[in-house]
Amino acid sequence: MHDLEHPAITRALRTGYPEPIQSEHWGVDACGDEIFYNDVIYEFPDGEVVLEENIWQYLIENLGVVRKIAE
Repeated sequence: MHDLEHPAITRALRTGYPEPIQSEHWGVDACGDEIFYNDVIYEFPDGEVVLEENIWQYLIENLGVVRKIAE
């Protein structure tokens, strides 16, 4: 005779969680940082995605942008 086990117990033993967890992870930006749902991102025509807090780093390192003060 086979032992019966509740599916939630089987899942918890297999994955460590009784129910599937919802990931807040959306992806990774061009600078290698994690993007979470509701983060502000910039999408470039070539498909690159950059977090708002990384936009200056991306512009300087990848597009050669130079920040100056108008004199």
